[in-house]
Amino acid sequence: MSLQRFLQDWAIPALIGLAMAAALLLLFPHLRGQTEKVPTVGSFQGPVSYASAVNLAGPAVVNIFTRKVVSQRRHPLYNHPLYRRLLDNMNLPQQERMQSNLGSGVIVNAHGYILTNYHVVSGAEEIAVVLADGREAQAKLVGSDADFDLAVLRVELDSLTAIEVGDPDKAQVGDVVLAIGNPFGVGQTVTQGIISATGRDLASTGNGSYLQNFLQTDAAVNPGNSGGALVDAYGKLLGINTSILNQSGSTGGISFAIPANIALKIMQDIIEFGRVVPGWLGIEAQTLSPQLARSFNLASTNGVIITATYNQGPASLAGLKPGDVITHINGDPINDGKHGVAAMATLRPGEVVTITYIRDREVRTTQATVSEKPQPQARD
Repeated sequence: MSLQRFLQDWAIPALIGLAMAAALLLLFPHLRGQTEKVPTVGSFQGPVSYASAVNLAGPAVVNIFTRKVVSQRRHPLYNHPLYRRLLDNMNLPQQERMQSNLGSGVIVNAHGYILTNYHVVSGAEEIAVVLADGREAQAKLVGSDADFDLAVLRVELDSLTAIEVGDPDKAQVGDVVLAIGNPFGVGQTVTQGIISATGRDLASTGNGSYLQNFLQTDAAVNPGNSGGALVDAYGKLLGINTSILNQSGSTGGISFAIPANIALKIMQDIIEFGRVVPGWLGIEAQTLSPQLARSFNLASTNGVIITATYNQGPASLAGLKPGDVITHINGDPINDGKHGVAAMATLRPGEVVTITYIRDREVRTTQATVSEKPQPQARD
């Protein structure tokens, strides 16, 4: 068989067939054979184990033990309601005793600063910190704020592991979270759950606070967890565990954490100024009701309506007036007054914010320089 005939009878048709097959596969990808991939161990790391997250965050979570002196009546009948008033009037000598308390804390930088709850260290005569590696040190109370239920401690130790901070503003309902702390004094313990809600206000629960932007989780949080870390699935700090909602004193699947960005801002204020310095715009505002929204021809009730501005305050200097409806601060929606308070809690005097507002059914923007709220002047 000659080469020319071979090419005509076999080679050229085969090449044409291969070209047509390639074209069909390109046009119809579903015709390609699917090769089954064997999952690797690493591909299961997320849903099967959060050990890497715990290994990252765990060394930054500490156990806190406090001691304080409390006074008590020595008479055995003092606790009887019929004799208590009588014994009080007798001015019996009181007996002092030491009371121990426990909680948790989070190392937030290598300089030894630790965030915990105010109620963990309130009134403490001594504060001891035990690290995850077993080291123990006496802690100094740098400062605290009861309104935010936060306190800042400091220890003088070398080779401290600081926690990596996440972004609680991006936390979504359903995200997996881990609570790390020292429940009931048993030692460092990790519990797992999800974010149950964000921007939660506790005023209606009896656990009211200046802050109205808590993260809610169903991760088990018990006495002793207070001040510990709420971290995401990658071990990054989302919040400081602060309270539970259960009358029995143990977790009922509803617990709350202060967002990490707010806690860190408060810590910086305490370190720098010795107290919390919340941002102030110099306005009085109220939530938009459906009736107010209709009267201002607004399509929704999102935002707050300014009812008054302080003369020469940041909002007044920025051109805002009573009747304006603030809808966003720095691009974050202000759905109601609670969100406005939460937004201001993360700002510091001197920061410039962009405010989006509605006036005469027109969306406008302006910039205002946040200031500190003026202290009331003493009257003569």
